[in-house]
Parts: sequence; C-alpha cells; structure tokens
Amino acid sequence: MTDTKANGTGLLAGVRILDLTQFEAGTSCTQVLAWLGADVAKVENPGVGDPGRRLGSANTKDDPYFLVYNSNKRSLTVNLKHPRGLEVVKAMAQKADVFIENFAPGAIERLGLGYDVLRAINPAIIYGQVKGFGPGSPYVNNLAFDMIAQACGGTMSVTGEPNGPPAKPGATLGDTGTGMLMAISILASLYRRRETGEGQRLMIGMQDAMFHYIRGALATTSKNMKAAPRAGAKTIGGGNPPCGIYPCAPGGPNDYVYIYTSRANPQHWPRLLQVIGREDLLEDPRFKTREARVEHEAELDAILGEWTRKRDKYEAMRVVGAVVPSGAVRDTLELLTDPEFERRGIMPVIQHPTNGPFKTPAWPVYHNGATLPVVPAPLLGQHSTEVLSDWLGMNDEQVAALRSEGVL
Repeated sequence: MTDTKANGTGLLAGVRILDLTQFEAGTSCTQVLAWLGADVAKVENPGVGDPGRRLGSANTKDDPYFLVYNSNKRSLTVNLKHPRGLEVVKAMAQKADVFIENFAPGAIERLGLGYDVLRAINPAIIYGQVKGFGPGSPYVNNLAFDMIAQACGGTMSVTGEPNGPPAKPGATLGDTGTGMLMAISILASLYRRRETGEGQRLMIGMQDAMFHYIRGALATTSKNMKAAPRAGAKTIGGGNPPCGIYPCAPGGPNDYVYIYTSRANPQHWPRLLQVIGREDLLEDPRFKTREARVEHEAELDAILGEWTRKRDKYEAMRVVGAVVPSGAVRDTLELLTDPEFERRGIMPVIQHPTNGPFKTPAWPVYHNGATLPVVPAPLLGQHSTEVLSDWLGMNDEQVAALRSEGVL
C-alpha cells in the first residue's frame, strides 16, 4: 500500500468508493469522501486517464487542475471497452459501497454499467450520477460544464453590475458546488443504509443544484415576482449603505476592501463614522436614516472611498473590521503564498512524485481540533495492482495477465 493508507483512520474508514468521475463536478465529490477516509478507487482509461490530467498542459506532468481535485485517491487503469475490463469493474462494484460517475448522458449505460446492472450485482450499492440537467428536463441529453449550469441555473443572472450584462461567478458553483451536494446525499445514504441495508440511486442535475446557491435571490423574487436584479458588490435584497467594495492604496487590481453595515445592527453606522473620523456626519440629514443613506448612496460611497484610498486594504480591514464587518479583497496569489493557511493545515504543501512540492487546498473542517491528512493525487494507474489485490484478492500473476491482455 502507498501512503493513501493514511485514510484508514478517517471517519469513512472501510467505505469503498468506485469512482468513474472526470474533470470537476464528480471528482470534487469523491475527493471529499477520500479526505474523510473512504477508499476511493479512481478507474481511468489506460494511457490517457481523466482528461483533467492534461487540461491546458503540454508536458508529461499532471496538470495542477487534476492535482487539486484528486488528492487522497488511488488510481487504477481499466479498459472499459474490453470484455474482461468490464468484468473487473463489475466485480469491484460487487464490493463497493458507492459507485459514482459523471460521464456524458447515456455513456455509462452504453458501457454496460447502468444502475439496473449494478443493482442486480449489488442491491445495497449507492449509485450516484452527476449530469448537466436533471431527470425529466427537456435538456436531459445536453452536455454541460460549470458555466452552462451557472447560465441555466440562475447564478449568472444575479451576478454583475446593475444595468450591466450577466457575469459568470469566478467560483465553480456548477462543478464543485454540485459535487458538494452529491457528497452530502451520499453520506446521508450511507447513514440510512446502516439502518436498513438498502442502497440508493442518486442523481443530480448541475442546473438544479444552482438553486441551492441562489435561494436568497429566489426569495427576493417571491416578494415582488420580478427577476432578482444584479447588484454588483451590493446585496440583491437591498442593503444598508454603506455596503460595497472600496478602493485602497496603492491602487492595484485587487487593492480593495469590502465594508458592510447591517440593517440588523443600527450601531454599525455610528461606529463606522467614529473609526474613520467623520462623526460630523451623524446628524447630516443626507445620512441620518437608512432611507436617506439609500437615496444618497453615491455621495456616501465617495466619502468612504476617500478614506480607504489613503490606506492599504489590510489597514482598512484592521481599523474598520474592529467595529463593523470588513474584509480585504485577497487575490489567489496572496492566498496561495500566505503561510497562515499552510500553518493551519488549510492549504498544506504535499510532495508529488513528479511535480515536486505542491500546495493544495484541503478539507477546511477541523475534526477534533485538527485538519484531515492530504496525500498527493495519484499518478495514472499508480495503484492498479494494490487496488485489485485489496478489492478482489488478485495476486501479482493475475494482474500481470490482465496487463498482457490489454485490460489494464
């Protein structure tokens, strides 16, 4: 065994996941289960593997895109179009607790690994599928990626500047956001099966998953039956000015600070004026009430922006954040190179066998005061021999025979 045995002490120790996912929506789901201790056996095509391994990469090393979604898993290569390869995967399905795939619509059924087939082999299996569109959708056979889900699922419509075009959120809500919902349902299904012994068929459409992330916007629409507006850095439901992103020194592309005053706490406004030295505005009729501040929001933003421009974003966050919610806008380079996250185990450095030291996001939940261990994403087929030995009891000679037949 490799150091993936570190998973053995995890919360899901003993749970076997047969992973036929690729790219992100499915792989982010199985990665969480692997972080939590499940034995995730990632089945990949011999010689090629998950397309994410070479995404945007011209060299022979696995792309960082693949590395950040596949840590803590084991990889074995199986030719699913070879009859013996299909037999191997079906034998693994008989031993699996969970099977999950996110191939194009209909592809897994054409391979002979549809739900009815695997349920007949293993009635207790939890069978998960991630697709672009949910069952019964008129677009159920359409291909989809993150941005398609975000377009069709509403997140783009509420993202962007007022009176401007829709914008794609930078976070991959369509992919990883969907994967997290599937992971939660798999965990719930495992819990239920412990009591009943029954398996589950789980399917989630990426479009449908987006509703989970725009519930506030849908609630706003329910109040007035109008499409929720794009509010830029403000809040869709209407805010309590000041609320937004303000420029800071020295004026770089991400030199901004977010400042928020809540309607739920009327003390935010006077506290903010005190720390920026503008108590004179307390009795100013333009800003004395929330309604007045909404009417004169542009003037208010200009006053606050004049103060923030004289300070860097971290000073602004420190001063303002002591009395009202405030946060510096941090870019990906700042986050990746901040030693705090490495020290806390949120973004550890792992040693990859071909890529060398690699910093990667980990599961951010503390369990008994500590973060969960992270081991590198596997090389293509790195664990074929040991997975087939662990799952199916094959010896070296049997695995060698499969290789010679072109099965692995």
